[in-house]
Amino acid sequence: MLYRTLLFDLDDTLYPHQTGLWEAIRLRMDKYMHQRLGLSLEAIPDLRKYYLETYGTTLRGLQMNNHVDAQDFLAYVHDLPVRRYLQPNPLLRQMLLSLPQQRFIFTNADQPHALRVLSALGLDDCFYGIIDVNALEFIPKPDAQAYWRALQLAEANVETTMIFDDAPRNLAPARELGLTTVLVSPEPEAEFDYYLPNLEDLPKAVPGLWNSQPK
Repeated sequence: MLYRTLLFDLDDTLYPHQTGLWEAIRLRMDKYMHQRLGLSLEAIPDLRKYYLETYGTTLRGLQMNNHVDAQDFLAYVHDLPVRRYLQPNPLLRQMLLSLPQQRFIFTNADQPHALRVLSALGLDDCFYGIIDVNALEFIPKPDAQAYWRALQLAEANVETTMIFDDAPRNLAPARELGLTTVLVSPEPEAEFDYYLPNLEDLPKAVPGLWNSQPK
């Protein structure tokens, strides 16, 4: 198989979960829902879980049920000192730049947050573009529309696209659509095409990528 396009999730995929950044973002979500919406701290975890399972993201659930301003929410929850959590990763940068395919960030977060994360990791020049929640018109992964929209924006097709994500629930619909799926997680899942404990393990897991030439 010749792959021409690679779609990379951002948070907990380009960097390990152990950094604590994604947990800090979750805490900012709780704070937003408590301070801006007046919800009790006790009720918020169950409500976030319900929104996540029902709508794909907390934001989408808040948009549909609480009429929040999406840009206000995104700015608030991502208002964190990213460089306190992340360090440059020159090995990952070298590996990404060596890949012959077109590479895109594909995230349910927004572009400003993605740019801060890429800068902190030293990966600013490793991707052709960022497909964020705004570009997805707030229809997030794992909704099938999000994947079709990403493929359209990347000018890619299903058969020659590989997608990387740390969340099995985001990869399951991608595989159903025909994309090649790569789970980046400490816990393997047999139903996906490839499994990586860390993204830096890609050359060992899928060496054939370096024989795939873009258009």
